Amino acid sequence: MNGLILAEASTAVQLNGMQLGISVVASIVVLILLVTVAKLHPFVSLLISALVVGVGSGYGPVATVDSFSTSFGSTMASVGILVGLGAMLGRVLMDTGAADSIVDTLLSKTSTRMIPWTMALIGALIGLPMFFEVGLVVLVPVIILISRRSRLPLMRVAIPTLAGLSVMHACMPPQPGPLAALSCFKNGSVGVTMMFGLPIAVITAALVGPLFSKFAAQWVPVGAPDDFDAGSAGKQGKAAVKPPFGLSVLCILVPAILMLANAIFEIAAPDQAGSKAVYAQVLAFFGKPAIALATAVLFAMIVLGRATHMSWKSVNDSLKAALPPIAGILLIVGAGGGYKGVLVDTGIGDVIGKFVESSSVSIFLLAWIIAAFVRVATGSATVAIITTAGILGPVVDQMGVTAPAIALLVIAIGAGSVFLSHVNDAGFWLIKEYFGLEVGETFKTWTVLECLLSVVVLALVMICSIFVPLV
Repeated sequence: MNGLILAEASTAVQLNGMQLGISVVASIVVLILLVTVAKLHPFVSLLISALVVGVGSGYGPVATVDSFSTSFGSTMASVGILVGLGAMLGRVLMDTGAADSIVDTLLSKTSTRMIPWTMALIGALIGLPMFFEVGLVVLVPVIILISRRSRLPLMRVAIPTLAGLSVMHACMPPQPGPLAALSCFKNGSVGVTMMFGLPIAVITAALVGPLFSKFAAQWVPVGAPDDFDAGSAGKQGKAAVKPPFGLSVLCILVPAILMLANAIFEIAAPDQAGSKAVYAQVLAFFGKPAIALATAVLFAMIVLGRATHMSWKSVNDSLKAALPPIAGILLIVGAGGGYKGVLVDTGIGDVIGKFVESSSVSIFLLAWIIAAFVRVATGSATVAIITTAGILGPVVDQMGVTAPAIALLVIAIGAGSVFLSHVNDAGFWLIKEYFGLEVGETFKTWTVLECLLSVVVLALVMICSIFVPLV
């Protein structure tokens, strides 16, 4: 048995370093060409790219398929559950009117001058549990209605809201991108990532959104589209009665509270974490991301259903409706895990690890550069995150990087994944069509906003990394 293990290790070591490096570069090129030129679905593109790595490195086609399948399954087990539960929670908030309640209450308490900052907060709150596209659909009618009522330029209202949505999508679990990145690192922690991601995301949204909206409104001085029926489009929920504001916010914050409580306990009392004490077991149990999200879903179903007088069947139908739209996301995330597994098993991490160790470039900056490159080339933030985390995962695991440093690394990858949204990004066209902009106007507003968000998040990560031990 020991002889077999040594033989397998010897085989792995015999893979040529130059060949490994060429194969991973070739796989990225193939991935970019398949997604951008051939317009092939990212799931199939990632599968083919994994085969390029495995076969090109000399690992073998059969071994590559086995490695991809194994890692695909493990990724779906860890990330797929969270993505599904997160989608369910977001749909319940929509259909019960909880999202509308948060928006209406915050806007009723603010002055016209403070509307940009309030909209940034609304975008961040809605963006915490909801996917970017879902949050955008929910908030577009609100943005247009507020622009009309306040007589503010459309960009003064839209840009801060989009900033909150986008930065949460890039930096914060339970969004699929950060979760997929965390699954590539052994020491990654959802709770610790949220501890760093939440303040970084909030600071970025509060600074970039309202401030840049002043320039965006000057560059693109447009009002709310006249042909957009905000009244009918805004009726997202099925509930006749809106739930209270405090209860709606609590439903959003439940998973964050549970996961953060456990993360703080592990940091503050590392000797007691994992002990058999009842309180430690309870915190560990409810601090598990899947349990925290499941608890939030059940809590929202019960309390929001009662508050809005919706039947249990109606609320349960929201869960069913949440799953079909995320099927493609789940496949892409799983394929990203399979791609990462092939990189690990071929030993490509050794080659990249030597480069990282010998290079003076910060691993956080390197992660951002790789993610930004893939994002600009493919137009997909999810593909950028998965590819970058898959490449750096073996390196980080070998170096023994700490959980806080991994959290910052995940956030840096997320920041790179939203850089320079342009015509190959579906979000670019969503923004253009919803707000009635020209292509050039979309570049001046949305594209510039994404660049600013990306760079500011990276800057905050680099500042935090000064005070966080890498290993």
